[in-house]
Amino acid sequence: MDMIIDFPGGSRVDAHFGAFTVRTDQPAHGGGDESAPTPFSTFLASIGTCVAVTLQGFCAKRDLATADLSVRQVMHYDAEGLLASVELEVALPPDFPEKYRDAALRAAETCSVKKAIAAAPSFSVKAR
Repeated sequence: MDMIIDFPGGSRVDAHFGAFTVRTDQPAHGGGDESAPTPFSTFLASIGTCVAVTLQGFCAKRDLATADLSVRQVMHYDAEGLLASVELEVALPPDFPEKYRDAALRAAETCSVKKAIAAAPSFSVKAR
């Protein structure tokens, strides 16, 4: 899948793929209007939402409710301000069956975004 990234004005940058557009902006102190999340915040959100949708699928296959299920994501940064680690805490509802607890956490580990980051893909930037 290709994405087309364009510049709709100001500090906004949008990514277009398929029928979707992901809008990003910068905070006011960075020259933006704060009309959308920053690209880095969008990246971070993709981790937790991927874990959540993986858990959602796990629960759907077992006919388990997800109403009281949630994922808390905490980012830890090093002394230089770079992302050092991401902690994902799955809050299981009180009535979540104990027999599925460990399996649900193992399922969360299979999130494709997390796996892609762990694989450390290479990047190249070139002009055309």
